[in-house]
Amino acid sequence: MKKSLIHILPFLLVIGLFLLNSCKTSKAPGTSGKANTKALDEFVASMQEQEVQFHTLSARLSIDLNTADKSIGSRVEMKLVKDSALQLSVQPFLGIEMFRIELSTDSIKLLDRMNRRYFAENYAGFRGQLPIDFNFYNLQALFLNQLFLPGEKEVDDFLYNHFKLDREGMITSLHTEDRMDLHYLFKADNEEKLLSTRISDKIDRYALLWQYADFQVTEGQKFFPQRMEVSLLEEGKSKGGMSIYYSRMQWNKALKMEFQIPSKYKRVTLDQILKSLFP
Repeated sequence: MKKSLIHILPFLLVIGLFLLNSCKTSKAPGTSGKANTKALDEFVASMQEQEVQFHTLSARLSIDLNTADKSIGSRVEMKLVKDSALQLSVQPFLGIEMFRIELSTDSIKLLDRMNRRYFAENYAGFRGQLPIDFNFYNLQALFLNQLFLPGEKEVDDFLYNHFKLDREGMITSLHTEDRMDLHYLFKADNEEKLLSTRISDKIDRYALLWQYADFQVTEGQKFFPQRMEVSLLEEGKSKGGMSIYYSRMQWNKALKMEFQIPSKYKRVTLDQILKSLFP
């Protein structure tokens, strides 16, 4: 179970590993005022109404990666075509791209410009290694501060009953599980803003926690978090993670999603990449 949970976001972790190797008005969460009393269907629908509606997003990310013995930061240029592709250009020094990663609905590709190599694989190639329902749309939702159901593209109204709702004070929690008994916990404030997403194994020994903070008014007068904290947990203790800071955000701008693999680059496997980073 540890292996499957640690690799629940293989795309995200590869981003983090390469970062490590590559040496408006804010609004606080709604923790004051009246507690939310909406029923499940109404609450989920209201959460979805809070989401930014868009077709494309480009942004500059500042990412700080922390492990047990290292902490390092990098600038990352992000491009996202909704429900199609997410591209990340890792530029740790003077705007020089050292890595490019593209995640689409069916595959992941990675360019390692330092070592003149690349990785490309359809998600089907991960079967057996990743016995989970998590998909591209779920990863997209994490970056966009959105509620999701594991393995689904959208949370339509006929899927609302897949969540279980409970409340404690001003915080509403939504619970669901996937086919491998991984537990998903979403916490929202009394204004239906998503504050965190937590994915854990059946006995809650290992977990991924994605938290949202520094909400600011953005496209369509919706609130969007400018900071995200990602943590890998073992028995409640942090085993590393990332801090993601958003800036220079542009919504619905025409984007060029170029990903050309130079002919002299060598194709390698994900295992080869990981072993070279952690021999």
